[in-house]
Amino acid sequence: MKVEYEHEALTKAEAKMGKTLDNLKKELTSIRAGRANAHLLDNIMVDYYGTPTPVAQVGNVSVPEPRLLVIALWDANMLHEVEKAIQKSDLGINPANDGKVIRLAFPEVTGEKRQELVKLARKKAEEAKVAIRSIRRDANEAIKKDKKTSALTEDDFTAIEKEVQELTDSMVKKADELTAAKEKEITEI
Repeated sequence: MKVEYEHEALTKAEAKMGKTLDNLKKELTSIRAGRANAHLLDNIMVDYYGTPTPVAQVGNVSVPEPRLLVIALWDANMLHEVEKAIQKSDLGINPANDGKVIRLAFPEVTGEKRQELVKLARKKAEEAKVAIRSIRRDANEAIKKDKKTSALTEDDFTAIEKEVQELTDSMVKKADELTAAKEKEITEI
């Protein structure tokens, strides 16, 4: 989006809304759609010699089959730590290891479970849209303060307020597009 007016509130709002969308992408990626996806492990942390580390950073994660993840650890001593971290997570999958690699077999997702996942995706999207609207409100309050202190003319105020609304509409549309794509992925059989 091309910004015609430079205003600190508008710039901050754009950055915050972008971060909100990035967070939504990350949350939608972590929703399991019946297919193995290495990003499902992004939020799972393992204690790597006293440092919380994402599972993907302690080994090589591959997807040899659509419903199978294989984690080949660089340090075989971490096998049980990674296994425990996966069991404690909300993935709902029991890892199997052969002493060298960890295998995560994803079961087929039922129609009922798919609908629950769609609802979860919509809930995450709605939370993101609420956050975006809250950022809009904050930006509008900041420009109203500048208008009261005569730092902005009435015309500039109106134009910036319009740009904040256009930015908000654009970000909400992107959130809806992300959610629609995730819903399609979830409902594909």
